[in-house]
Amino acid sequence: MLSTMSSNAKQLLLPLVRSFTTTARSDINCHRASIARIGRLTYTRMYPVSIVQMDGSTINVRYHEPRKIIKLPLDLSTLSEAERRKRLEARKPKAKVVIEDDIEDDFDLSSYQHLWKK
Repeated sequence: MLSTMSSNAKQLLLPLVRSFTTTARSDINCHRASIARIGRLTYTRMYPVSIVQMDGSTINVRYHEPRKIIKLPLDLSTLSEAERRKRLEARKPKAKVVIEDDIEDDFDLSSYQHLWKK
């Protein structure tokens, strides 16, 4: 079949024929996705995902990326003033507490001298 075709047609079909005749790579198998996330720009199917709303309620939807949970952001304008201050304080970095230990050194070397004599 290839002997009767023109040279342009052979050049176009040769990569296709090679791709059908080559075997799959042996280092990629069905366990690859369990070890690392497969990085794709677009996923071919939709995945079941739970969306957690601000009030804590959940909705099950289909999402284009395989995720377990999507948490929607909290709108601070709907909170009371006390709750808003509490949330903003929780976002700030906490100061590290430095604990200074006062070690009392009451070790007496002379109490162990009887162990050194033979």
